[in-house]
Amino acid sequence: MHSPSRPDRLFFLDWVRILAFFVLIAYHVGMYYVSWDWHVKSPYASSSPEPFMLLSAPWRLTLLFFVSGVASRFLLEKMGSLPFLGRRSVRLLLPLAFGMLVIVPPQPWLEVVEKLGYAGGYGEFMRLYVSGYGGFCREDCLTLPTWNHLWFVAYLWVYTLVLGFVGALAGTARIAACGHAVARALRGWKLIVWPALFLALMHQLLAERFPSTHGLFDDWHNHATYLPAFLLGALVARSDGLWQAVQAQRRIALGLALAGWVGIVAWFALDHSQHSAQQMALMLPLIRLVYGFCAWSAIVAACGFARRHLNLDGAARRYLTDAVFPVYIAHQTLIVVLAHSFKPLDLHPGLEAPLLMALTAAGSFALYEAVRRVALLRPLFGLRYGANRPPASAGNRSASAV
Repeated sequence: MHSPSRPDRLFFLDWVRILAFFVLIAYHVGMYYVSWDWHVKSPYASSSPEPFMLLSAPWRLTLLFFVSGVASRFLLEKMGSLPFLGRRSVRLLLPLAFGMLVIVPPQPWLEVVEKLGYAGGYGEFMRLYVSGYGGFCREDCLTLPTWNHLWFVAYLWVYTLVLGFVGALAGTARIAACGHAVARALRGWKLIVWPALFLALMHQLLAERFPSTHGLFDDWHNHATYLPAFLLGALVARSDGLWQAVQAQRRIALGLALAGWVGIVAWFALDHSQHSAQQMALMLPLIRLVYGFCAWSAIVAACGFARRHLNLDGAARRYLTDAVFPVYIAHQTLIVVLAHSFKPLDLHPGLEAPLLMALTAAGSFALYEAVRRVALLRPLFGLRYGANRPPASAGNRSASAV
């Protein structure tokens, strides 16, 4: 591997994105074993793994939107607003539509098999799925068709539209000027404090009123978190001084993130039924403040350590940058299908969970290796059209926008 020749090559953000998606695979395997609701559940599900899940839950997706914003800024400047919108729409909407029709359906099928005792075969379920059947209900009714884990792609497309229209109306020069102003406003301690306070405020104002749905039109707390993170990434993408500050504050940020994680775990461990309404009214804003600082500090730490240690290019980066979107598209369906298939074996979670992770990663990369060799399949998994094109060359500037 070799160091980049120019300082504006943000190779470290490619590595942040790659590692974040691998964390996502581990997180979704973990969802099978915790007490929180998910598509299928292990008979051994309990609250025991939840502290480890909370280690990444506050920041993982916000980080991915932030990095996507950075990469989108480079694409916008390179292509111009209209070509940017057209290309990004194709690269995002084709995989979303294909995923909802082909990749995702095994997840709700096995969900209704396990939760509702549905006895129909996959063909019969697909007839109900494409017709928008609304009769699979417990406390809530399952919405069909669904994008499940591909909600990230739908949200990213919407945020891309926002950035593209801003670019068309304001121009890249004004975006650059605004980015420099934001970077100046985030000097020193403000780099951590202001974004963390913003996240905490959004959590305080919107979390209870708009719980997470990933349904796009009713998910205002998530939008108030993810869209600003995406736009912030776009604004500061070229601010080398800010990236230097992120690197300089990485250890402080890591300490704050870990302290926040301890506080969040402690909060979830408390028996809140013992607290009065007045006590909860005092405690909730405090834990939301802790949550905001934990989330943003973790993002600063991840980017800072990556810039210090992973600002490198090489064959591995180019391969994984190309592979990560197809792997993301495939991974959750593989987890759900494999977990359901393993149930008759009654494996202990200590054996089953690593096996699920290994087989999911292997299956996802095997799918990528097959797809990237077939020109017609490539766009359906977010890859550029063309037979077996090599991954992005060392001359490409930054992280992929997906």
